[in-house]
Amino acid sequence: MLRKTSVATAVLVALSSLTVQAEGYKLLEQSVSSMGNAYAGRGAQITDATLVYSNPAALTELKGEHFSGGLNLIHARTRYSDAQAVNARGLEVTGRDHGKVLLTEVVPFAFYSQQLNDNLSWGLGFYVPFGLSSNYQQDWVGRYFADETAVQVLSLQPALGYKLTDWLSVGGAISLNRAEGTLSKYKDHSGLCELGSGIAQLAGRDLSNAAFCDSHYEVTGSDVSLGYTLALHAEPLSGTRLALIYHSAVRYTLSGDSEITNTPITAATAGNTPGLISVAPGLPLVDASTGRFAARDLLTERSKLALTTPATLTFSLDQQLNAKLSVQGSLLWTGWSVFKSIDIVSKDANPSISLSTGAQLGGMGYIGYIPEYWHDTWSFSLGATYQYQADLTLRAGIAYDENPIRTVHKTARIPTSDRVWLTTGLTTRLSAQSTLDLAYGYMFMDDVAINEFEYGVADNRLNQANLQANYRNKAHVLGVQFNYQF
Repeated sequence: MLRKTSVATAVLVALSSLTVQAEGYKLLEQSVSSMGNAYAGRGAQITDATLVYSNPAALTELKGEHFSGGLNLIHARTRYSDAQAVNARGLEVTGRDHGKVLLTEVVPFAFYSQQLNDNLSWGLGFYVPFGLSSNYQQDWVGRYFADETAVQVLSLQPALGYKLTDWLSVGGAISLNRAEGTLSKYKDHSGLCELGSGIAQLAGRDLSNAAFCDSHYEVTGSDVSLGYTLALHAEPLSGTRLALIYHSAVRYTLSGDSEITNTPITAATAGNTPGLISVAPGLPLVDASTGRFAARDLLTERSKLALTTPATLTFSLDQQLNAKLSVQGSLLWTGWSVFKSIDIVSKDANPSISLSTGAQLGGMGYIGYIPEYWHDTWSFSLGATYQYQADLTLRAGIAYDENPIRTVHKTARIPTSDRVWLTTGLTTRLSAQSTLDLAYGYMFMDDVAINEFEYGVADNRLNQANLQANYRNKAHVLGVQFNYQF
């Protein structure tokens, strides 16, 4: 079976064991000034042009024209240990049973805002709302379940904010989003690799083909879709700022190619290929010229994957305590329950891969399937901001992110649990018109154990394939942001 996990995990996605600043594969790294407070008070605090994303309604509080641009350097590490696996026939898979998966990536963003009059402001932003990246060693024992996972969503967003009263503003935005992703794994062809010369016990002679041990599957896909944001910003009492922000779900149909190398040729896939001999029911055909099981070098099939990135709803508070000190808080809901399964389905008029995988998975045209059934999550954060000097502001925060993946569905692609973030940051004035934000975050979580199987589209166990492993995760994020007021 071709087993696909998370192109939403996807992306669709969205750091795996390396998910970064938020649960699942959602990224929050669109503002270094907010990162210093662990994103507490985000959208309520009046900071800079990053409000284009975090709260369009608050743009009415920025006077004149503003630019903010920056980078987040993410370095995450997953260590796995005690890994053990069996193939579809229940035979032990040999390979690396411990190691690490590293992620080092830069996440950019840029925002511009302009006050058009006393009541109306607009802005434009470029950012990365979702992302996921990991790549195991080729010889690791779980290679039949996961190899490479890479997912990214890029967004371009115009936004408007309008002041209804002296203390209340509304805002909205439309985002143009491009999602793309890659998933790969090595293919377990019913245990033919591990069975090796033992096939003689089934066929009466050694027909093994070593190429089956290098059979590799990869799927790529991309799509463009629209989303929207609705927002409120209020200051009902002097020094008390409130924000409510809704980012919509975005639906994609990722289209691309599924490719697999070194596949056994069966009666269903042989076509008019000459020189092939059938030796026994259920076994691949034999190449008469070599006396070994026949294999195709490469099969390619157009495929698609439906993906919905989740909606979020955020409530934030920014409370000024005195002239120098303020405290922040945020509560975030994420609708991960839209992510029920990964379905990779053929869209090719001349199918090749799905001729065999569809029958195995129990769904015509299916190339890959995995049940996910994620659940909605809550996250919260607390922060403090201190005006140390006229030109220096200090920030600190702590955040807790609930993990959306139930224990039964934890996989080698996303072996995560609930996590805690500690952050610190500062804003320093460079000139009368410019400031610089710096921030650092450290993530830690409990150890994770996975017990992964392969399933058909009816959520039935397909065979004896199984992967078990233990994981330890941590991540560091370092951000820098430049702000300029025209």
